[in-house]
Amino acid sequence: MTTARILDFIRTRRPDGPCLVVDLDVVRDNFQSFRKALPDSAIFYAVKANPAPEILRLLANLGSNFDCASVAEIEMALNAGATANCVSYGNTIKKERDIARAHALGVSMFAVDSHEEVEKIARAAPGARVFCRVLTDGEGAEWPLSRKFGCVPQMAVDVLVYAHQLGLVSHGVSFHVGSQMTKLDAWDSALADAKRVFDKLAQQGIFLKMVNMGGGFPTRYLKDIPTAQAYGQSIFASLRKHFGNQLPETIIEPGRGMVGNAGAIKAEVVLVSRKSDEDDVRWVYLDIGKFGGLAETMDEAIRYSIVTARDGDATEPCVLAGPTCDSADVLYEKTPYPMPVSLTIGDEVLIEGTGAYTTTYSAVAFNGFEPLRSYVI
Repeated sequence: MTTARILDFIRTRRPDGPCLVVDLDVVRDNFQSFRKALPDSAIFYAVKANPAPEILRLLANLGSNFDCASVAEIEMALNAGATANCVSYGNTIKKERDIARAHALGVSMFAVDSHEEVEKIARAAPGARVFCRVLTDGEGAEWPLSRKFGCVPQMAVDVLVYAHQLGLVSHGVSFHVGSQMTKLDAWDSALADAKRVFDKLAQQGIFLKMVNMGGGFPTRYLKDIPTAQAYGQSIFASLRKHFGNQLPETIIEPGRGMVGNAGAIKAEVVLVSRKSDEDDVRWVYLDIGKFGGLAETMDEAIRYSIVTARDGDATEPCVLAGPTCDSADVLYEKTPYPMPVSLTIGDEVLIEGTGAYTTTYSAVAFNGFEPLRSYVI
């Protein structure tokens, strides 16, 4: 649901072209909800979701930590007021010179998922803390993150032993259940894997301290989602189940769940047409598409709520597409999107729940279109 503040900004400022408007009040509320849902877990905001300086400053002032995927994101967090000990370099794929730069900036916690990454960190950030990412199946996630990141639990044991041997601090285990995870119990099997890694390392005299439970917390698109409190209760129950009274330090990395529902994109209908006189499906072309910030419509994984001034009129299924000269720039075709029959060229639409993974996915100048502009209010 787009906030009144966003609607008022669009109505009074009349920004030209497609743009994202983010309401900081919603981000603040989301942070407080996560803090209340998992009071014993440190919040590490996933900067990649939306690195707007205003968002980072707000979260730093609220006491958030930051999960960063690059040196540039680390510098953004530090510039926003975070201290280096509140930053995790959470990408398992890092150049050695970037590890060295992060270490020089004071960052001391790094993600790994292979022996080779451990070797780079041992050389470039001696004595640093490392946590090893374990593979998950991502079942139930609308944007799975399996395969590319992580290793099987037994390899995680070997990697953390190797890190210890090379003088690093084997600090913990991480996992990510998949983005936009709608299953409350998705964390249970991953926490069971984490406990097995803890136990096997303890048998070798290496005592892990931390479980990074990743992100995955959803935002509302077309379907209702559980509350942060419901996720917190389920996760805490799984922690108790697997770790008993010896609870480890825990981290969560909300990104989409922190900023997704805080933003809406104003867009415009550029063309409404059909491919033949007999075609019963209209094509609706917007001035924003996959390359303008809506990359998560790839494979129609994320289906955004789209609001128009003509809602309430009769609807019919439409193919939604972007403005670029690229045949891949189609948002919804496999499952056409119901849009008002009265929708016409020049009408404005609001694409809701777009505070996360939009500006950062926007191309620099594909087809000459400018990157998605952002306003934070």
